[in-house]
Amino acid sequence: MKELVTRILHRKSNINFVAVSIGIVYFWFGMLKFFNGVSPAEDLAKATISELTFGLIAPEVSIILLAIWETMIGVLLIAHFFEKFALKLALIHIVLTFLPFLYFPDLVLSQAPFNLTLLGQYIIKNLIILGVLLVLLKESHKLRS
Repeated sequence: MKELVTRILHRKSNINFVAVSIGIVYFWFGMLKFFNGVSPAEDLAKATISELTFGLIAPEVSIILLAIWETMIGVLLIAHFFEKFALKLALIHIVLTFLPFLYFPDLVLSQAPFNLTLLGQYIIKNLIILGVLLVLLKESHKLRS
């Protein structure tokens, strides 16, 4: 029994470490978006949100909303508040980060379909975050059950 408890606690601490790590990334990238011209993804994010909202949200507003969304995810994951909610928000966000491949293929691909631009590489690394978020969500269901 003691070994089982130790194993569960070890697994939970590993999951917490990964959640905090992803939270730091979200917080950091979100904070960059509060400052004009600091985030390398700012222009692409503004353009993507404009496409998604049919231009109804001004770019200056959309980037602040995105900054709030990302930093909120980061804070929730770091502090372990509303983790399932934060993970679901993060999953929605991370899936949407792939939309530039549909909306702006010329900005993310230098030669279709394999040569990525620097922006494309910036986006494709989100596959790692997507995988981690899915594992965290699955583990959060196991640990709470």
